[in-house]
Amino acid sequence: MIRHWPARAAAVAATLLSLTACSVGTPSGGPSTSVATVPELAPDQKVSITFESYNLSTAGPWTDTFNELLDNFRKQHPNITVTAQKPGGASANGVNNSMSSLQSEVAAGNPPTVAQEIFGDLDFMVDKLHAHAYDDLFGRNAVQANFGGAHPFADTAKPLGDVKGKTYGVPFVFSTPVLYYNASLFRAAGLDPANPPANWDQVKTAAQAIKSHTGKDGVYIDCLTKVSGDWCYQALVASNGGSVLSGDGSKLTFADAPAVEAVGMARDLVGSGVMPQLTQTQAFPQFAAGNIGMFLESSSLQGNFVKGAADGHWDLAAATMPQFGSKPAAPTNSGAALFVTASDPAQQRAGWELVKYLTGDEAYSIIARKIGYLPLRTGLVDDPNSSLASWVAQNPLVRPNLDQLKRLHPWLAFPGDNYVQIRNGMLEAVEKSVFQNADPNATLTAAQQQASALMPAK
Repeated sequence: MIRHWPARAAAVAATLLSLTACSVGTPSGGPSTSVATVPELAPDQKVSITFESYNLSTAGPWTDTFNELLDNFRKQHPNITVTAQKPGGASANGVNNSMSSLQSEVAAGNPPTVAQEIFGDLDFMVDKLHAHAYDDLFGRNAVQANFGGAHPFADTAKPLGDVKGKTYGVPFVFSTPVLYYNASLFRAAGLDPANPPANWDQVKTAAQAIKSHTGKDGVYIDCLTKVSGDWCYQALVASNGGSVLSGDGSKLTFADAPAVEAVGMARDLVGSGVMPQLTQTQAFPQFAAGNIGMFLESSSLQGNFVKGAADGHWDLAAATMPQFGSKPAAPTNSGAALFVTASDPAQQRAGWELVKYLTGDEAYSIIARKIGYLPLRTGLVDDPNSSLASWVAQNPLVRPNLDQLKRLHPWLAFPGDNYVQIRNGMLEAVEKSVFQNADPNATLTAAQQQASALMPAK
């Protein structure tokens, strides 16, 4: 039986009513301006800021890498003292604490200067917390200039934090769903690791071969539980021609036929005995230990998988997300954007300096190598003068992820105050169908009917 991690839905609901009068900014509906309203820092002006990131909640590559980045920033900006902090909350998965932590800090009048929040929270950040638009604080020209430079942001990544033509969140770290696989198990099962499965039928066939020849589990899809979040599940549904939300955002569609069929595919893998019934936290170490053949996952865990493969003396490989039959796969993005949430102008300006560093060439070269997230400044990979280029030549795991970035489908955010409950209700129905053998059509339909009552009034 799949165990649930503590959900943040209850915390969000409990704090929502008290937050209606609290925000990190003021409503911003006017046109973008090229003029900054926040003054530059004087050369000798000392400023102290805070940076809150869920990546700091987990020991290992995430925390080590972020500490390295912040140390580098401090050396380059000795006038800015930055204190790093992880979100408060009870969940062992820091991302599940992130929004409830920020809401509590906003309610207490003490938000961090810069907050890292997932793209699924974007609408709530703008509509309910009235996040500052970067364009309004620093001028649209400066914001767009930060996306440029010697190695510009990928065109598909640049607008992910935009709402109504303004940038509220600067895209920071994310991945697309990557099919990691154990090439050593492939060879032991008589499979060709140079030709990984391209569709879900082939995934099942390969998983059965791995199971029968090696006794190891064949595959795990980390997109099907409440803990995993819905970004990857949305990619599965979109790859089968569907969506979880109508085009105008007014209607839930996660019980439509494409979604039911996608859930049915995963349910069949479990029913066939090639996908283990494990929690997310149980599945990670099992794949890293070489006990699962394939693993559909964010590249944020790539560093852990690389270490596991080295320790276990097995070969790690990566491929693009499998498709449904001949339909092209529709990879979505995971991850988060950076929001300036302070109200003090000096802190806002110092926070902007931090955002620019964290989304610059040096930071992405470090993040891609040591964690595995996509280098959103994709030109770094092919620049012979870049340290990242030589690393990628020897570690091609990032290539499938980069290929999928070119045809990215944005992770959709559910609208309204009840977006977390809607998302959780959908994923609970998915999880029940896949891992508890419930009927996908009936279960998703019931969940959608219940969640539709939580949608904002038209």
